[in-house]
Amino acid sequence: MRRYFIYLSYDGTDYHGWQIQPNGISVQEELEHALTVLLREPVSITGAGRTDAGVHARMMVAHFDTSQTLDEVQFTYKLNKFLRQSIAVYRITPVADDMHARFSATSRTYRYFVHTRKDPFHTRYSCLLTYPLDFPLMNEAAKILTEYTDFGAFCKSHTDVKTTLCDVTHAEWVQIDDHRWYFEITANRFLRNMVRAVVGTLIEVGRHRLTLEAFRKVIESKQRTSAGESMPGNALFLEDIQY
Repeated sequence: MRRYFIYLSYDGTDYHGWQIQPNGISVQEELEHALTVLLREPVSITGAGRTDAGVHARMMVAHFDTSQTLDEVQFTYKLNKFLRQSIAVYRITPVADDMHARFSATSRTYRYFVHTRKDPFHTRYSCLLTYPLDFPLMNEAAKILTEYTDFGAFCKSHTDVKTTLCDVTHAEWVQIDDHRWYFEITANRFLRNMVRAVVGTLIEVGRHRLTLEAFRKVIESKQRTSAGESMPGNALFLEDIQY
């Protein structure tokens, strides 16, 4: 068997997330079906992460094993012809047998986009926030994230994670223009729903509903009920994965 990495992006609007679900279509299911049809053998794929329903990926990496030796350029072309427009494959490359799309990754970066003025061209991929926000204060709070390792306060309740420890190396609000911002965060791993919960809590800071000291206490509580609301998934993008 030969192992290949596949680099792709997708618009998550019409999918119930990356992972195969019993009650809705997923990106993983679409890819596995395409690979199985084209290679004429059962193929399963493993992704670098599990984006939730409606969440997008500008870069996702997955691996699959096959008995065949692929012409990577030609097979990438065939795969893109087969897949629907919401999924694009950029590159397929052979890797060592011990390379793993999920466990070999050293970091992942997400961005959450917000806009502060109604705009029909940003509705699909950004979250509209119509109240005043103190972005400098939100950036002060974002820096605090790098001082902690346990993010149980931002983990979706009743999940089967073995640990809530993450190494956050970067967290920052970046201004795009007068009305658009994005929150960027990089870590070795992320918990279920973590980024959207972090953003929701930082927005509480930006609305002056939560002080910096209170933000620290939220993290230290390790309780999801202490943190802010989970923001909508349509504005969240998996941006980069490093190996």
